[in-house]
Amino acid sequence: MSDSVSSAAAVPSNSKVAGVDVGGTFTDLILYDAESGSVRLAKTPTTLDNQAFGVLKALEMAEADLSTLDLIVHGTTTTTNAVLERTLCKTGLVTTQGFRDILELGRRTRPNAYGMKGEFKPVIPRDLRLEVPERLYVDGTVHTALDEDAFKAALRALLDKGCEALVIHFLHSYANPAHELRAGEIAAEVWPNENITLGHSLLSESREYERGVTAAINASVQPLLRRYVERLADHLAEKGYRHDVLVMNGNGGMVSARRVAIEAAKTVMSGPASGVMAAAYTGRRAGIPNLLTYDMGGTSTDVALIRGAEPAVSNEIEIEYAMPIHVPMVDVRTVGAGGGSIAQITEAGLLRVGPESAGSTPGPICYGRGGQEPTISDANLFLGRMNPEKLNSVSETVSMSDIEAAFADKLGKPLGVGAKEAAAAVLQIANTRMADAVRMVSISLGEDPRDYALFAFGGAGPLHATAIARELGVPRVLVPSRPGITNALGCVVADLRHDFVSTVNKRLSELDIDTVHAIFDQQASEGRSLIEKENVRIEELREIYSVDMQFIGQTHLLRVPLSGPRPSLDDLQSLFEKAYFNRFHVELPEIKASLVNVNCSVIGRRSEIDLSLLIDPAGRKDTLEEAVTGTRPVWFDGMVDTPIYWRDHLPLDAEIHGPAIVEQMDTTIVIDPGDKAIQDADGNIIIELGAGA
Repeated sequence: MSDSVSSAAAVPSNSKVAGVDVGGTFTDLILYDAESGSVRLAKTPTTLDNQAFGVLKALEMAEADLSTLDLIVHGTTTTTNAVLERTLCKTGLVTTQGFRDILELGRRTRPNAYGMKGEFKPVIPRDLRLEVPERLYVDGTVHTALDEDAFKAALRALLDKGCEALVIHFLHSYANPAHELRAGEIAAEVWPNENITLGHSLLSESREYERGVTAAINASVQPLLRRYVERLADHLAEKGYRHDVLVMNGNGGMVSARRVAIEAAKTVMSGPASGVMAAAYTGRRAGIPNLLTYDMGGTSTDVALIRGAEPAVSNEIEIEYAMPIHVPMVDVRTVGAGGGSIAQITEAGLLRVGPESAGSTPGPICYGRGGQEPTISDANLFLGRMNPEKLNSVSETVSMSDIEAAFADKLGKPLGVGAKEAAAAVLQIANTRMADAVRMVSISLGEDPRDYALFAFGGAGPLHATAIARELGVPRVLVPSRPGITNALGCVVADLRHDFVSTVNKRLSELDIDTVHAIFDQQASEGRSLIEKENVRIEELREIYSVDMQFIGQTHLLRVPLSGPRPSLDDLQSLFEKAYFNRFHVELPEIKASLVNVNCSVIGRRSEIDLSLLIDPAGRKDTLEEAVTGTRPVWFDGMVDTPIYWRDHLPLDAEIHGPAIVEQMDTTIVIDPGDKAIQDADGNIIIELGAGA
């Protein structure tokens, strides 16, 4: 994927930047001051009833002077949680007569692949989906004109039912948006608020089901996001903040809070995306541009692929069953294995880890909140891999004998092994599951995991990273300076980004290539215009071009990167055939190709930040021995007395040979026997598997 680069227009400097990521448990903050060369960190419990309070608390803990702060970049779970928990606003939909049930019929798949029953709840219930006479042919010509009186009546009916948001979704509007545009003009006069979504304006591509669901999700979370960002902006203004707030999108870019609610669906999954963007940034500076990212938290693990310091982005993400959100998002896959994943014996007598989780309440046994079931976190603690005196979120101290009894009674006795062997088996199964998830991400994108390094972050990621890398044959593990607050770092380093998708849906033999060039020009122009409206200093503008293609008769699309906005027809054919062969190792010369979508991403790259400041240089010791805080028995195929290091004290040129444990404020790093860990100039720890033997 190559770029077109041009100089950015000069705008006021933004040297003091705060990145705030709101997670399900903690709100993390990084305050970077380029002028003084200082970094402040904060971690505070998330205030679920109003996330803005957690953001303000984090800023207070970091002693941020909001009157002098130039920029706040915010990653929020507001829309993600609303979608996953179905706490959506009451939304109505008006669609083409005869197509009321598109959102429910979908692709005729089933929630469960096997069995006679299942449950599916559409985003908008049937009584709030109304039809009006109007119809376009597939080429965009008019079959039936829009019945404006019927449309007005439908709006009144939805308002009478208490709808807060509106979706206008007409058949083939991607080919000709005239009916949707006219309906939008009418709605603007009748609907009492700005929560109106036109299907084509958010996603101008074919496939009415995916376009309709995306628009429905956008409208359903729009009021929630609008209220939240307005409330946050008011609170910040009261504290003296004078500038705009930028909100992370799921594509890894960010957009002004003033317009983020217009395309609210694009903020879904922004939390995982920010972590992947931080990984790409860190890997590029470290000279390791090809990464498999591995973010392990309390309930789940997110994995993604970064090739050439560019995260894989997809516009075909399905958040859950029958929930496709077809706007560009960083391609993150999730597996139900986290620190709180419960280990149990099945009816067949087998040991299973997850997907059930103890969550934060009651949580693992070691949290002291009443948890009774052994979890991955309990196994790590019991086997000496975690320090019981440095656990976060502990309510009451639990004795190690209580944890040992849980592993012995609930797992060890049924399996015929001791408590420590049972705990080790829990870690082995969890590592295998997570390794499988990482493997599937790379293989599904046609990549060999052995050609990548593993980027481990999240509070629990570095505990398991080397075991997973060894399972995959990955030679190196990269652990960033602050693994537990990497998502907040992603907010600080993220670029401005706008993605555009336009459907052409033509066989190459029928395609007018000048039309493709014109679409690229229009997309790039709109993206540059949007970025220029943001009051953010950028170093350069980049445009990334690609097309979505398929062989005629096939269903799924393949993204084909382009070197610029002026491809020829021969270029499209040859590049598609090459991409198809690289992905599937199959040649189909007898089948003709079709171009479905034309894509352009416009990126405003921000100035570099010095990652070495994330660990205070003043705290580093002169020798490795001075960074040792003690020793304790740790399980490595048996208990081994292992040195414990405090990461903030490691000299920059530290070289550690395993076995070793490195502790820090936000995570613990396990270095296996035979492995070697070194630090780079940014303070990243790079573990080379087998290099210390």
